[in-house]
Amino acid sequence: MSTKTTTKTSHYHQQKARRAKFLEDWRANHRTIIRSEDVTLAETVRGMRTGVYMGEDGDNPTRSIDALVHEVDHGKLTTIHRHSWDAMVFGVGGEGWLEIDGERVNVAPGDSAHIPAWAWHRSGNDGEATFRYLTFSSEPMLATMGMSVLDDRGHEPVENLPGRPEFSAPDVQGDDAYARRLRRLGKEQQKRRSGRLHTDWDELEMLNTPRGTRTTFLLDRAIGYQASGITMAMFEIGQGRQQSMHRHAGEAWLYVVEGDGHSYLGTEPEGGENHPWKKGDLIVVDHFLWHQHFNDSKENTARVVRIHMFDSLLETMRALMDPAVLFEEPPEHIRDAQAGDVTTIVWPALDRPSWP
Repeated sequence: MSTKTTTKTSHYHQQKARRAKFLEDWRANHRTIIRSEDVTLAETVRGMRTGVYMGEDGDNPTRSIDALVHEVDHGKLTTIHRHSWDAMVFGVGGEGWLEIDGERVNVAPGDSAHIPAWAWHRSGNDGEATFRYLTFSSEPMLATMGMSVLDDRGHEPVENLPGRPEFSAPDVQGDDAYARRLRRLGKEQQKRRSGRLHTDWDELEMLNTPRGTRTTFLLDRAIGYQASGITMAMFEIGQGRQQSMHRHAGEAWLYVVEGDGHSYLGTEPEGGENHPWKKGDLIVVDHFLWHQHFNDSKENTARVVRIHMFDSLLETMRALMDPAVLFEEPPEHIRDAQAGDVTTIVWPALDRPSWP
């Protein structure tokens, strides 16, 4: 028996139409500034309220990371669940806690935490004020590969829950390809399951940079985390100052913790558009756009949490796009002129953020 498979149109025409539609849909859904007041929070079956800054579940599809905001009221405990992607947490208002594979981590405004892939987790609020926090996850990337899996177990006791997926120990002997793979993947899983979970705001140390800002890591492998490659840092712009211009591949999202300002975005260093922002807004920097962030206040600094796409994905892009340059900034004399002398900035005390 023979069968014939046809799409009625050629491979060439199918792919051309598919690529055109993908870009058309992508551009139609693109956002530059998502205002905090435009993010609607709704009650969920988990016992919390959730809103979407960026992500397919809020009709703003992305391809690498999403951005959601959550609120847990006083005395509430959410259901426990796990998923195949990992997520970063940034505390915004009130105080609460996360339970990650049975380990409780307290989260206050400005604190950050990491929820590893397949880790059982839930959140609770024993305080008086509403516990508000943001999450940034790799779910869109996993969905692209058909690997997004979500498992909610309601309020089942932690001791009854299955552990993370099993893996073979990396102590296998041999020099064949399979033995090498067992050792390589086993060591990788051991490393990923022993990473850091929490960064307290009071532990942060801000350091000056040549871009005219001071900055610190919140969640990154440089400070002991074992995330999938998504990374979170915070930078502060001096009073009436600006960060120097640059561009790179991949999305970068910036949550405004404190301050008012604007961002220049353009395909060229000149002739682009300025986009105003304020506390609570999310700035979306699309790939390969020249961008520069300005603090419009002469009295106060501006603090911004920057979430960047995967190191792992960028490494793949570097290999696939070589010799294309995936990070670019002006020559040092232009960079320094744009940034100014960062040592002349009088930085304020690093007080915890508040909401609203």
